[in-house]
Amino acid sequence: MSSEGSDQWHGRLHHVRGSELSSKTAQSAGMHRFEAISGPNTGSEKIWMGEAHVDPATSSDPHHHGESETAIYVVRGNPVFVFLEDEHEVRIEAQPGDYVFVPPYVPHREENPSPDTEAVVILARSTQEPIVVNLPSL
Repeated sequence: MSSEGSDQWHGRLHHVRGSELSSKTAQSAGMHRFEAISGPNTGSEKIWMGEAHVDPATSSDPHHHGESETAIYVVRGNPVFVFLEDEHEVRIEAQPGDYVFVPPYVPHREENPSPDTEAVVILARSTQEPIVVNLPSL
């Protein structure tokens, strides 16, 4: 067996406990983002992963994630993802177990219409940087 690439076979895994998530990441009003897998936390180079919490009866500011593709998994609550299509608002009403894909540069916002339940989602991005560009409107 060739020794070429053998260093890849002897790397280490990184364990980030839920209690160790960092809030030192890009934010939008109305949301609280926490990073888990990132360059500073684990040395990742191509992926960013974390979670976002949206308080009850709250909406985030409109924003996009630049060149990054974003995958979202709904853990708790019933968040609503809003974007424009042909200048009309489209609303995706999600529930636990659902996935949502946000293409690069698509302006959107997250809403949590529940009066008493926090919405929690897991985020994965195709860029290691947690790009968040806040906007005045969709």
